[in-house]
Amino acid sequence: MSDKIQHIAIIMDGNRRWAKEHGQAKIVGHKKGAENLQRVVEAVKDEGVKYLTIYAFSTENWQRSPEEVSGLMGLLRSYLEQEFKEIQKHGVRIKFIGERQMLDSDIVDKMAKVERDTAKNDNLVLNIALSYGSRQEIVSATKKIAQMVKRGDIVLNDIDQRMFSDMLYTQNIPDPDIVIRTGGDKRISNYLLWQIAYSELFFTSVLWPDFGKEDLKLIVDEYNQRERRYGKS
Repeated sequence: MSDKIQHIAIIMDGNRRWAKEHGQAKIVGHKKGAENLQRVVEAVKDEGVKYLTIYAFSTENWQRSPEEVSGLMGLLRSYLEQEFKEIQKHGVRIKFIGERQMLDSDIVDKMAKVERDTAKNDNLVLNIALSYGSRQEIVSATKKIAQMVKRGDIVLNDIDQRMFSDMLYTQNIPDPDIVIRTGGDKRISNYLLWQIAYSELFFTSVLWPDFGKEDLKLIVDEYNQRERRYGKS
């Protein structure tokens, strides 16, 4: 039997395909995906999990068409002002991880307000990876450590895995036990590369807007049947 689940990470994929299958514009699929987040947050909380990290917008997503990016940013603004208030009611602490400097200043301000407003909530920590790329996160962590060495704050022998982990956006958060990717693709897409070294990976063909409590439960049940060896055997 596996250890108790502390942390689930999700790559929310399939919004655009959902829209295509339903004859809708891409932004409609993204809206449906955003609406589904609250349902999944509740399902994760009901499983007794304390941390949920979702991949909302990658650094690579900036390369999409200006129209789609603009629509996503507008959706994000709306979500920060309205929908997150519903999630907050359930004692959820919301934190954002990623390259904030790439976002418009009004969005950054709204993100900071959500973080302040939810800072004392303790039923679940929801980490939202926004303008996030794991390779850049690792590069940033390396630069921080290099600067510490240059200043003389530490010496090379002080550097270990724990120190490196403390330089990442997910500082003080346990590594994911489970990584779920919806939408059918079987790849990690530059997501939490350091943190998921020993995570159990699950890929489902269910598109993100359709992913619900029963889908999550099936994955949790399968996880509970696995034996996590951490390379020991």
